[in-house]
Order: sequence, then C-alpha cells, then structure tokens
Amino acid sequence: MNGQAMRVIVVGAGLSGLTAAVDLAAAGAEVTVLEARDRVGGRMHGIPISEDVVADGGAAYLGVRHTELLALIREHGLGLASTAMVGDSTFLLSGHRTTTASRVPPLDAVALGDLFDRLEDLVAQLRPDAPWQGRGAERLDRLTAARWLADEVEHPDARTFFPLFIGEMMAADPAAISVLHMAFYLRSGGGIRYLNAFEGGAQQWRIDGGAHLLTQALAERLGGRVRLAHPVSAIDQNADEVIVHCPSTTGGDASQYRADRVVVAVPPLLAQQIEFRPALRTPRATPATGRGCAVKVHLGYPAPIWRERGLSGWSVSANGPLLSTVDDSPADESAGVLTGFVTGAAASAFSAQSPSQQREAVRNHIRQLFPELPSPTQCTVTDWLAEKYSRGCYAALFGPGDWLRLGPTLTEPHGRVHWAGTETSLEFFGLMEGAIRSGRRVATELIQGAEPATTSRKVLVR
Repeated sequence: MNGQAMRVIVVGAGLSGLTAAVDLAAAGAEVTVLEARDRVGGRMHGIPISEDVVADGGAAYLGVRHTELLALIREHGLGLASTAMVGDSTFLLSGHRTTTASRVPPLDAVALGDLFDRLEDLVAQLRPDAPWQGRGAERLDRLTAARWLADEVEHPDARTFFPLFIGEMMAADPAAISVLHMAFYLRSGGGIRYLNAFEGGAQQWRIDGGAHLLTQALAERLGGRVRLAHPVSAIDQNADEVIVHCPSTTGGDASQYRADRVVVAVPPLLAQQIEFRPALRTPRATPATGRGCAVKVHLGYPAPIWRERGLSGWSVSANGPLLSTVDDSPADESAGVLTGFVTGAAASAFSAQSPSQQREAVRNHIRQLFPELPSPTQCTVTDWLAEKYSRGCYAALFGPGDWLRLGPTLTEPHGRVHWAGTETSLEFFGLMEGAIRSGRRVATELIQGAEPATTSRKVLVR
C-alpha cells in the first residue's frame, strides 16, 4: 500500500459488517460502509411496543457461550435482561389445550427421547470444521430432513414434534433443508440441549432495550463512514482496485466507490444478486438455497397479565400461525409483550396473507391459547420473508447439495472481495455470535494483509 491507509468498502451494515468496519477503522483503514436500507442492523431490528418499550423484531437471544457478543455488550455499556420464566406452559395439540409446569409438550416421552437420540447421533458424526468432509456427508447433504424423518421415525408424536422443533431452532421447513445442514446448525450452535435451553442455554438473555441498540452503538462509532440507502448492484475489480456500483434510489445519478478491498457482509441470497466482474468462480447461493422462514409477531398488553393467572407465556402449538410464544416483557413490567414465532412452512403461508388477514389469524389463535386474556392492545408483524434486503431470517437455509458445493468456498476471497456474515461462520452459524466472529475473522484477514487471489487484470468498469 506504499504506506497509505488501506481503503475498504463494507457492503452491509448488519452486525457482521459493522463489527468488521469498527475493527478495520481501529487498525487505521479508510472504511466506508454501504447499506441498502435506511437503517443499520440488518436482521437486528427494534419494534416499538409502547413509548418506552422496544421489542426485538429480529435476532434477540444469547447465552454464556456467546463470548464475543457478551464482550461487545459490555464494551458499549448495554445490559442484559433475563428470559427466565415462572408459571405454566401452554400447549395446543390436536385442537386440545393443556397447561403444565413443563416446557416439554405432553407427547410420548419415549418417542421424543428416541427422536433426540437419533438427532444426537447425526450431530456427533459431523465434522464441525468442514461439515462437507465428514463421515457420510455426501449422503446426508443429498437427503432432506423431511425425508430422513419419514425413513427413520415412525411414532406420530415424534413426527408431530419434529417440524415444530426444527422451526423453532432454525426457522426451517424440514422439506427445504438437507440433513447435513440440520446437523451442522445444531452442532455449530452448541448442541441440541444448549440451543434449546433458556436458563443456562443459548436463550438465557436478551439485550436490555433491544438488540438493535448494539448495532446502533457500533454505527455511532463509525459516524459518517456509514452511508444508508446505498444498495450495491455490481462490484468490479482489476489488478489495482475495486469499484463498487450503487444505483440511484432517488432518481439522481448512480454512484461509484473505489477501494483496495471490499467486504461483502450480506446474506448469501443477496450476495448472489450482486454482479461481480470478473464473475465468481463459485456461487454464494444456489437454487436450493432457501430463505430463513421466520415471521415474528409482537402482542402488546398493559402488563404481563398472564403471570397473574399462573402462566409463563410460553406456548407451543401444532398448527399455526403461532407455533410458539414467549414472554418478552421488560423487567419492570411496564408493559406485557408476548412474542409469537411463525416458522417453517407456516411462515410461507402466513407471509402470503394480507396484513389484516394476518392480524385476524393471530388474534383468533391467541384466543385459543390464552382464553383468560383480553385482546392485545397492539399486534405488530415483522415478516422477514418479505424483507427485500434480508431474504429471510434467522439465516439462509442450505438445501440438498448446498454444503458440498458452497461449504469449501464460504470464506475464500474472490480476488479483492472478502466475505462476512453469520452464514460464513462455522461457529454459531445463524446467530449474532456467528455474525460477530465472521466480522472479526475478515477484519483480521485484511489487517494481516493477505494478497488478493489471482483475478483477471482486465479493467472491468461500466
């Protein structure tokens, strides 16, 4: 660089892109962050419930193993809110409502135990540092999770529970993901028991006031380096530099940004829409790669009044739209917040409805789940399937064949183009922790000055 500061453009102002940008700026790089939306945060988004209460419309939960995330929270003076629940769970299965002190649905315990044993066996045979190379990886990557269930599990209670579990853990329809992706996701996140647990698990805390506060704090450190409403349509590179193209969003002139390196920190389906010149040697997504199928619904009440009736707010339903609910009320009980999750195949059907149909379906469902409660004062829907600049949430879903095709090049630079995002992390894939680790990885990659891989020396500028 002849003593000059390295110029870096970061595409995407989600958690991974902002983490990378802050680390690079601290190391002396000239950083510009280009974000398509009119806000930062990506799949971390605050939803106002009342004048003083904001709920997490996207990523929300964390646990003790999320060390990088906890360090950032402390560094920025943010607090944690416990997700501990007191009271009975509610279950709506086969049209029958029950309440019980257990978080486990009232289904055949032996059948569920056998299902989890089979899942643990799959997770155990996975190679966590290179899942596409593990024992039986090729067979498991061809097989859908739905096909595996049909072949391996007979008990109807286990078959009922499986899509609910996969929806809650991964926001996935079992028919859309490979068995290899399912096993990898569960292993990457810390194992089935850790991922599924509130107390002592991956859902132990929320960021007090909303997870979006962390991305806002990171963006404030970057100041004017962050450019909102700047979607990226194309990235050219030659022997000397990269040129990033942003189309006009207001009818004015399109813009170009020049740099030494680019970090693309957006989900794979969005990265695949960018035109790269020279073209990518391997894709970022394939026709089998799916959107995370998650819609979050927030129901507001004057206070968490279900607690007065001995209920925790936690529920599981076999049929949608709300496959599960959880109490996300603030610690001071200044409002009651029930967060509902519509996931998997139910999310796709729900997303196709009009807003009024969605709200009516939610209110009808809540009346079945909690007939003791009055109607909520507020009902907000955050539909991640319809989000143009996310293409789903929690994370991209790798379909049959994806890991063998995409896995080996998840983090391999394309010349001067480098990759970040939770989907590039083999640790805590799909979680906030994975996003941060990917940002740290790519920043280190650039700070250490790895030479660009060979690309065409022809100047490609339009």
